[in-house]
Amino acid sequence: MKKKDCSYIIVAGCSRFGANIASMLSSQGKDVVVVDSNSSSFRKLSPDYSGFNIVADATDIDELTRAGIEKADLVVAATNDDNTNIMIAQIASKIFNVPKVVSRLYDTEKEIVYQDFNTQIIYPSKLSICEFEKLISHTGTEGLK
Repeated sequence: MKKKDCSYIIVAGCSRFGANIASMLSSQGKDVVVVDSNSSSFRKLSPDYSGFNIVADATDIDELTRAGIEKADLVVAATNDDNTNIMIAQIASKIFNVPKVVSRLYDTEKEIVYQDFNTQIIYPSKLSICEFEKLISHTGTEGLK
C-alpha cells in the first residue's frame, strides 16, 4: 500500500535549488536526507534544517541504499548536471520503484530519455521563459527598461 503523503525524501544535490527544496520540506516536518559529493554544499541549507546530510555520490546505488532509498516516498534529482539527474532518476524509478521522482533538467532535448521513467521534470529554462512572458504581458515592454 502506497502512502499518499511523502514523508521520507531524498534530495540528491545540494545546489541552491536542492538546498531550498530540502529546507522547505524539512520545515514541513518531512524526514529529509540530502546527498551531495561536496560537503561544503551543505552550508546552503537553512539554519533550521533538521534532516540528515550524506557526503556521497548520489549515482552510487550503495550510497543511495545507505540514504534509505528503499523507504523513500520521493527522490528529487537536483544536481547541476542533467546526465547525473537522469541517472539518479533512473535508479530511483527503475531499480527502487520510488513512488514519486522529480528531476531538474536544463536541456529540454534530453527529456526523451525520461519517457520510460516514472518521473516528473522541472525545466528551469521553461519556467524562466513563462515568468518572463507573464512579466511582459502584465507590464508591457515599458516594464523592461
